[in-house]
Amino acid sequence: MALQRMLSGDPSKSSKLYIAIGLLSLAKAIVVYKDRNRFRRELIDAALFLGVGITLRKYSQLKAEKREEIESQVPDWLASAAQPEAARQGVRSVAKRKLAGEPEPEPEPTFRDRARDAVSR
Repeated sequence: MALQRMLSGDPSKSSKLYIAIGLLSLAKAIVVYKDRNRFRRELIDAALFLGVGITLRKYSQLKAEKREEIESQVPDWLASAAQPEAARQGVRSVAKRKLAGEPEPEPEPTFRDRARDAVSR
């Protein structure tokens, strides 16, 4: 599974799935403990799944903390104005651009700006 795909969506739900698969693998390893090779493979699988599950859980907690931190920095008047879903998405996209360090796109020149340009040439 691609890392970006694994981290998108709700990582806390994915973490629960990975932890459950890891626990099943661990139970399977306990059942086949007499066969050394299969026991070792099951333990490795269990460790990998549990590791990914725990990592995803930590990532989801970190993501939630960052979201709360960003939302706490938004002024109240802006947060109250952003009640419709479209407005919330706009505020989130601006916040994401600011955090990513992307430069803001330049606004398209208006008709007045183009007219000034033409006259000044």
